[in-house]
Amino acid sequence: MFDFSALMNNSEDPSVYLILLTVLFSFFLSGMIVFTYEMTTRGTARPDNFIQALLLVAIVASTVIQAIGDSLARGLGMLGALSIIRFRTTLRNPRNIVFMFSSLATGIACGVYGFEIAFIGTLGFCLTAFILYLTPFSKRHDLIGSLRLELNRDSGNERKVYDILKKGTKKYALSKYTIYNRREKIKEPAPLPPEEDGVEQTPVLVKTKKDGVASYEYSITLFQESDAWELTDALYEIDGVENVRLNFEQKDENELV
Repeated sequence: MFDFSALMNNSEDPSVYLILLTVLFSFFLSGMIVFTYEMTTRGTARPDNFIQALLLVAIVASTVIQAIGDSLARGLGMLGALSIIRFRTTLRNPRNIVFMFSSLATGIACGVYGFEIAFIGTLGFCLTAFILYLTPFSKRHDLIGSLRLELNRDSGNERKVYDILKKGTKKYALSKYTIYNRREKIKEPAPLPPEEDGVEQTPVLVKTKKDGVASYEYSITLFQESDAWELTDALYEIDGVENVRLNFEQKDENELV
């Protein structure tokens, strides 16, 4: 490996060659991180701003560290100057945060002229990302969504619904349960005494018909898209099940804001 020790003898006052080498090496290593991010990310959206930030933040970090050097006064001054900037960008994906931190750490390592540490650390990070990409932790074949259905109380087929969900889904959990108890009033004329036969009578309530419907909402995970059709067909075959609705919404993992 190239010997960098000759370049580090005058780190207090680095030469232009050493500064240029640091910037180029930071750019090269951050390029490796960007390539790894592109190849191991399964999202469909292309976050161009984030990719540019991965390339630029390593150069910025190395430049700042070189400017500070071993001077405590420079470090405090740089800390005060950087405190003026407010970073309000939100990274909702923890994986994107890790890649940003990796690029930042690479720039810091290059800024203190730890080129071997920066190279080996970046190489290990990229290889680990590719290994994780090939493991089941990175697969996204499962469909995660919600299932809604209504079941008549008189059917008594709650157990059948649970059995079908257990067989037709990878995971399921009841997230919402609502009961609609409808009552239908039936009015009929009451029987009259014999002496009042033939007199028009006002209908009065003699009985109440109860009709209860329960609404279920589940969070479910399916193995593949075809399982959704089989699940809905099986549920509709149960007596009393109505209004079966499946909803799947897959968010892109590259969403930044």
